[in-house]
Amino acid sequence: MTLTLAGVVAVLAIVAVSLFSARLGVAAPLLLVAVGTGLSFIPSFPRLEFAPELILAGVLPPLLYSAAVNMPAQDFRRNFKPITALAVLLVVVTTVGTAWFFHALIPDLGWPAAFALGAVISPTDAVAATSVGKKLGLPGRVVAVLEGEGLVNDASALVLLRSAVAALAGTVSIWGVLGDFAFAVAAAVVVGSVVGYVNIRIRGWLNDPVLTTAISFVVPFVAYLPAEEIGASGVLSVVVAGLITGHQGSRYLRAQDRIAETINWRTLAFLLEGAVFLFMGMELKKSIEQVEECQFSTITAIAIGLVASAIVIVLRIAFVGPLVALLRRDTRRAHEAVSKIGEIQAQLHAHRSEGHLTERRLQFAQTRITRVSADVAFHLNETLGWRGGVVLGWAGMRGAITVAAAQTLPQTTPHRPQLILIAFVVAATTLLLQGLTLPAVIRTAKVTSDDPDRLREEYGKLIEDLQRAATAALADPAAADVPDDEVTAAVVEMVRSDSIIGRVQSTGDPNQNPEGRRRYFRLRFAVLAAEREALLHARKLGLYSSQSLTHAQELLDLEEARLEQLNDDNKTE
Repeated sequence: MTLTLAGVVAVLAIVAVSLFSARLGVAAPLLLVAVGTGLSFIPSFPRLEFAPELILAGVLPPLLYSAAVNMPAQDFRRNFKPITALAVLLVVVTTVGTAWFFHALIPDLGWPAAFALGAVISPTDAVAATSVGKKLGLPGRVVAVLEGEGLVNDASALVLLRSAVAALAGTVSIWGVLGDFAFAVAAAVVVGSVVGYVNIRIRGWLNDPVLTTAISFVVPFVAYLPAEEIGASGVLSVVVAGLITGHQGSRYLRAQDRIAETINWRTLAFLLEGAVFLFMGMELKKSIEQVEECQFSTITAIAIGLVASAIVIVLRIAFVGPLVALLRRDTRRAHEAVSKIGEIQAQLHAHRSEGHLTERRLQFAQTRITRVSADVAFHLNETLGWRGGVVLGWAGMRGAITVAAAQTLPQTTPHRPQLILIAFVVAATTLLLQGLTLPAVIRTAKVTSDDPDRLREEYGKLIEDLQRAATAALADPAAADVPDDEVTAAVVEMVRSDSIIGRVQSTGDPNQNPEGRRRYFRLRFAVLAAEREALLHARKLGLYSSQSLTHAQELLDLEEARLEQLNDDNKTE
């Protein structure tokens, strides 16, 4: 009964805070931490004990999977360099830098425990940063980098934490740590890839929104558990599985399946994220009580935590500066690559004229050149200048994962209660300080959002591509596997007027008689398939931004789901 009551209160608190946070202009995670802290000091409120493994193995995998499914693989690939730098190199730098500080300041704290605490406070939580950023209109590239960093840095930190904990029980060499890290990454990529592809193919065979969504709920754990069992990074395995699922879902899953899965996962992720930040706030009182039972004073632990917070903030800002300079160099290289691509295009045209290459090789080469040209255009149009660097540098908030990871430290760890409190102080300080001031930083740096006119023009061009595919399908229905005897002028005109792509407020009525309806739906689905294939081809070439591709995908999904529902209704008449 106590657990049920606490659960009801938690859900109501999450919903209420999310509702009022929008009106107050404050990110919901910040208010949830404050609410959780307040609840922990209410004498009559149930004292809940959660094993830290429940957060790391039970909550973190579905949260990361949900974020990975919704992150376009194109954005992750194009921003791989800054994501890797922030999620791996910066995690290592922060772990080493703070470990040196902890070892020098805390008596009797050995290097393994110092590195363990450094690893605990090194990963950032991008939930608050991206929620603020999207609301204030941050450029899509900045948001993509923050989301990508949030997906990967937990894996880096937890692998380092595992090595540090192992060192507490014995000796671990630097080469052993590097070897473990390399194996953890490589094995996680393999496991996650297998789970992602198998998952999407199995669910594609089911053709039932309820069943496909139900299976999707266990996919994060199917990716996490085997990877952890063989010593790999379960978190990274989940991310890889999620990226593959999101990328391949539009090809193998029906529109109804994707829409149902999106709604259910959005609700689940919303509740889990809120619960994690509530948990973080509720741990404050417990952490203080544990420290008060030890000789190491609470004030000292809080002071160390505050200094450590300043260190992680400074390290991140110092790291982002050279990173932005490196990305600016990539922009200059992109300018130089434009002329080289033109030369390659001329050579390819010459080979085509002289017949030196087969049509298949020519098509493959043209696809590669088109993708490279699109990537070059991305680096030219979506630069990450110093204004974006300011936001990246300041968006280094820690979260509840830091608090949960600290509680996994072995009971024999020196000064364990104080280390947990220090981790909590770092998480709370960065979350509140940087989270509350991030909107002001964005406004002060005058970070502008993506050009709406450019995005509108780009989306219009994408719609034109899909319209051409639809027109081609209508011009040659046989190529779309629609028999000639099923195609009449009336059906073609009805499908043309009812096409979601290029439609101008006309609805069309697939009406009149069962045979006419069957012909209409057969041709309408064929046109939708042609439009979807054109969309997937455009995504493969990378010609359009993820915003335009996602918007067009949603339109096609909604139209396909509507037609499937109408078709099912007609079958039952």
